[in-house]
Amino acid sequence: MSEYLLELNAVTAGYAKDIDVLRDVSLHVKAGEISGLIGLNGAGKSTLVKTICGFLHPKDGEILYENKSINDLEPHHLIDLGICCIPQESSLFPFLTVKENLLLPIQSRMPLFAEVWKTRYEEVIELFPALKDKLGQAAGELSGGQQKQLEFAKAWILQPKLCLVDEPSIGLSPKVAEEVFVWLDRFTERGIGVLLIDHNVRRVVRMSQTIFVLSLGSITASGDQSKFTGDLHAQVKEWLGLNF
Repeated sequence: MSEYLLELNAVTAGYAKDIDVLRDVSLHVKAGEISGLIGLNGAGKSTLVKTICGFLHPKDGEILYENKSINDLEPHHLIDLGICCIPQESSLFPFLTVKENLLLPIQSRMPLFAEVWKTRYEEVIELFPALKDKLGQAAGELSGGQQKQLEFAKAWILQPKLCLVDEPSIGLSPKVAEEVFVWLDRFTERGIGVLLIDHNVRRVVRMSQTIFVLSLGSITASGDQSKFTGDLHAQVKEWLGLNF
């Protein structure tokens, strides 16, 4: 039995029949750890997230979650299994209130475990205090940082086993971006496995137990944090234009 919560084995995927965006991609995520994915724009990072989340199905290879194939599952089934995504673009409903956005993912489940969801909702309000005084405000009226906080709060209330986080700090002030990474630490402390994609390569390397480099749809370098600390792997420097 695999030690990994999520495992991709030689996955090939793309949007057109004869055009592959991802080619033989293999990576993994462990429960309670962060796996970082770095790559240039156009490398295929967002396509990888869409493939894991079921919006694209692999042409070849296998995606295993808790040692079972999820190649053919649709996105709503993956949510039920405990897989959550915090996308780069907003997934909020801007004309709904903060409270309505928070409760939306759990409304269908609430009658079954009302006390559980009530407890989680109260916990979320304490963990994300900037939302506490905004519950009746339309989500679209929040600042960028507050909207990102609401995205993380929506994920937290579901208590997923695996969370895919795509560019969480982009467009945020340095102070708010730091808060984002604190939230990610809280996720792993709760035992949630995280696949983190972010343009802040230094931060991704510092936070991740395992790092993967994606270039032109293929994994071109990978290893634990020690391999990427200090003087980064020569290939990573070349592909990402880094000068550490």
